[in-house]
Parts: sequence; structure tokens; C-alpha cells
Amino acid sequence: MTAPSAAPAARPPRRPVPFGIAVLPLITVAILLGIGYGVYKIKPQVLLIAAALLTGGLGAALKFTWAEMEQGIVESIRKAMPAILIMLTVGVLIGSWMASGTIPMIIYYGLKLISPQFFLVTACFVCSITALATGTSWGTIGTVGVAFIGIAMGLGVPLGPAAGAIVCGAYFGDKMSPFSDIPNLAAVTVGANLFDHIKHMIWSAAPGWLLSLIVFFFVGLRSGGKSIDSPAMTLILETLKKSFRFNVGLLLPLLIVFYLAFTKRPTIPGMLMSAVLAAVLALIFQHESVVRIAAAVNTGYPARTGVEIVDKLLARGGLMSMMETQLVAFTAFAFGGIMQKTGMLAVILDRVMALARRTGSLVTVTIGSCLATALVTGSSYLSVILPGELLAPAYRNRGLAAKNLSRIIDECGGIMVPLIPWSMAGVYIAGALGVPVLSYLPWAIGNYGAIMILAAYGFTGFTMSPRIRDDETQAGS
Repeated sequence: MTAPSAAPAARPPRRPVPFGIAVLPLITVAILLGIGYGVYKIKPQVLLIAAALLTGGLGAALKFTWAEMEQGIVESIRKAMPAILIMLTVGVLIGSWMASGTIPMIIYYGLKLISPQFFLVTACFVCSITALATGTSWGTIGTVGVAFIGIAMGLGVPLGPAAGAIVCGAYFGDKMSPFSDIPNLAAVTVGANLFDHIKHMIWSAAPGWLLSLIVFFFVGLRSGGKSIDSPAMTLILETLKKSFRFNVGLLLPLLIVFYLAFTKRPTIPGMLMSAVLAAVLALIFQHESVVRIAAAVNTGYPARTGVEIVDKLLARGGLMSMMETQLVAFTAFAFGGIMQKTGMLAVILDRVMALARRTGSLVTVTIGSCLATALVTGSSYLSVILPGELLAPAYRNRGLAAKNLSRIIDECGGIMVPLIPWSMAGVYIAGALGVPVLSYLPWAIGNYGAIMILAAYGFTGFTMSPRIRDDETQAGS
């Protein structure tokens, strides 16, 4: 008989991670992104991999195995997969809607609404509609926004307010669009349902947007009564009209998505149904070939109108358009997964929660974290992902719905970045419109107005929804 084998020795309990070590990865991320991304324009996913590598090294020093840290990465990504699949479906949807003429028709009739007497209001409203339909603030600013700046120069409208109206409208439409990367990323990061997130955003986004329109109305009256002579706007309208056959039936894909969203049906099947219908409409009304429709779904609509500004506006969508966002998300989740598994994130959260004893102070801490990340990194994506990953457990522990957090990181992270002169968004907008960031910043009321509104909601409890189920990616959470 053989002697019984000895039981494996129990692993000794790990000591709590010192706060100085726990906060080191965050300091490293701030330095890497502030210098690497902010100064040298290195891709953020590369820098996040470097940060994850350092964090993994600290985890190994704390006696965590690679298998344990890998499990943390996989768990972090797995929780985000439903929303990540939605992001990919959004790329398919935009490409098919471009091919069918649905989005071009919305842009065309939005531009037709322009009124000389209410230029600022019209610029803000049309940019809102365009960004809502296309899901891109940059695309809206770089095309329709450039046209409006040309009109403003012809009318003698001050360029600071004109650019502010364009930025305010473009980013309002962006953050309210299910086709935009920032709302999708905010929902993915905290584990919220996309359409619940967007509906919850109305409480913070609409007041600032309406206040902007009121201000633009009174300021814009001074420049009313003159005629518009904008070759750029005329060229866009004529090219869109010539390149597409508009028909009321092109609104059907849009109606399907909205109907299924409001009836709380599964998101991905509804979007795919809409995309299939849009592809059929592209064949019927636009006489597009199957090859071009497939290209639109994969890499974005292959616009060939012969007019650069219109091609730039229409060349959107496709699965590949979402890959950059996906890479940033995956690398950020890898970093966050190691932070969570090694207990470093828990140590930081304990310190944060010591400052956030009530809902109001938790909201204030969240707003401050988003603004600090935006100032350091100048990146909309990272200003959404990093505070969201850090603070999501705090909201769960307090019994607050994830959509409360996703709303804050969307408004105070992604939407504030274009007001930072050294950010990529600020540099892009200043270059595209020819207006310095500090000139349009005071007029982008909708971008920064939400901060005060969200802080007030936090301290009063108004619109701070409670958590009602474990899986908040389901509609109706």
C-alpha cells in the first residue's frame, strides 16, 4: 500500500495592496497618455497595452499568477461583449443607410431648413440633425459645419458664435445618436443598455441644448434679414439631389429602429432587419449594385459623387469603421481587468468612496475624474473608458443604475474634449472651421452646461435611477 499523498499546501492569504502601489498604474496611464498621446500622437491602444504590461508586472510582484490576471482580462471583456456586438452592428447599419439614401435624404432636407434671419439657431439645429443621422460630430463639423462657416462669413456673423453653434449642435446630435461611437462606448464601459442610456441622456442634454437655442436666437437676430449666397451649401444640396433618388419610403429603416427601440425589442436583430431593408431600398431606388452595398456594409459607403466635400460627408459606416474604437476598448478593458483582479482597483475605490459618502459627492467625484482625464489625455474615448471602468463598482454598490454613470461619462468626458485646445478634437475643429477653440468655447453652451445640471441632479437625487436588475444591458434597465 502506498502512503496517501499530502494535501496541497493552502496558499497564504495575500496582504492588502498598499495605496501607493495601487495608484501607480493610474499615474503611469496619465503620464503615458499625456505625453505619448498628447504630445507624440501615439495611438492610445499601444499606450494602454504598455500600461497593462506594467500593471501585470505589479500583479506578479503581488504574487498573482498570469492565469489569474488573464481571467480578469477575459471577464472584463466578456461583460462588454453584448454592447461591443451592438457597436459592430451600428457600422453595418450606417453603411446600409448611406447606400439606401436614407441618411443623405435626412441631411438634404435638414439643410433646406436654413433661415437667414435665424442663422445661429438654424446652424445649431441642422448640425444636430446631421450628427444624429450620421453619428459623427467630426464628419458634421468638417462638412456641413464648414458650409455654415462660409455662410457666416458672407453674412457678417461673428465666427466665434457661429462656430459655437456648429460645435454645440454637432455634439448634441452625436451624443444622442445610437450610431455614434461615444454613446456606444459609454454604454459598453459601464454595462448599460444603449437605448436606455440615450433616453436617460435627454434629462441632461436637452436642457443645455434648449438653452443654447434660446441664446442663439437672441444673438442671431442681429444678423437677420440678409440674403444667403453660399456656393458650398448650394453645391452640397445639388450634389445630394443629383446623386440620390429621394422617396418617403427611405424613412422605413429609421422607423423600424425607433419602433423596436421604444417597444424594447432585442437591439441587434432590429438593427440587422433595418440594414437588410435599407439594402433592398438601395437596390430599388438608388440602383446600387450588390457589390457596392456589400462594400458599404464592410468598409463604409464608397461615395463617388465627384464633389470632395460631399464624398467626405457620405463616406461613413461599415464594420471596419468601428475597429479603432474596438481596439481602444479591448486594451482599456485589459488594463482594467488586471486592476480589478489584483485588487488594486478596490483599494482606489475605497479611497474614492471615502470622499463620496452620498450620491451627490459620488457624482461630483465622477465629474471631476472625467474632466481630469480629458485634460490629461485630450481623448474622448479615454475620458469615457477610464472613469467608467474605475467607478462602475461604486455605482453598483450604491444601488444606482449603470445608465446614471454612462450619462455622466458621456457628457463630462467625451463631450467636453472638443473644448480643450490641445485635444485632437480641439485641433481638428479649429483647423476645419478656422476658429480658435477659445473663441468658440463660451458659445458651446450645450457642451459644458450639462456639468452643472448633472451636479444638481446628484445632490437632489432627481433622475438618479435605481438599479433594478443584475444584467443592465437588457432594455428597460
